[in-house]
Amino acid sequence: MTRALLVLGITFAAALPARADITHKIQSSIQLSVDGAASQASRIGSTLAVSGSNVSLDSAPVLGSLTAGSAVGYTPGQYSVTTAGDAFSYTESYIEGDATPSATTVTSGVVPSLPMLGDTTTTSGGVASNLAGTIATDGAMTITAGGAGTTAIGQIVTSITVD
Repeated sequence: MTRALLVLGITFAAALPARADITHKIQSSIQLSVDGAASQASRIGSTLAVSGSNVSLDSAPVLGSLTAGSAVGYTPGQYSVTTAGDAFSYTESYIEGDATPSATTVTSGVVPSLPMLGDTTTTSGGVASNLAGTIATDGAMTITAGGAGTTAIGQIVTSITVD
């Protein structure tokens, strides 16, 4: 009887399926990017400053009127010494501001003419040249560098999970 129970137990154990969940994931990606050109421009305004001692104003300096597409313009003042023979000082400074620029247009994603103003920072765009990347089915990755202003990132993630 013990022998029958042993044979019966082994038979039932062999008949039960194995319980194991196996998950295998492979994720691959390549990201290629080329920097675009950029320009940031800020207009500066016109400024006029006058200072002095022992001087009299004969005719005041004049800033012109602001009109679209042109700068302000300036006419210097005229001064004379108040007390002849005494020391005097006189300073007049003028900074010509930027003309009012015309509107910037974008044609097919390109700005054909960038504004040049008193405070301008311009960055050239990237050059794709030979920029490329591939991942073969066997996981072999090939990345070819591009020109200036380009980035290539390749990644393969393999994971195995056994529950």
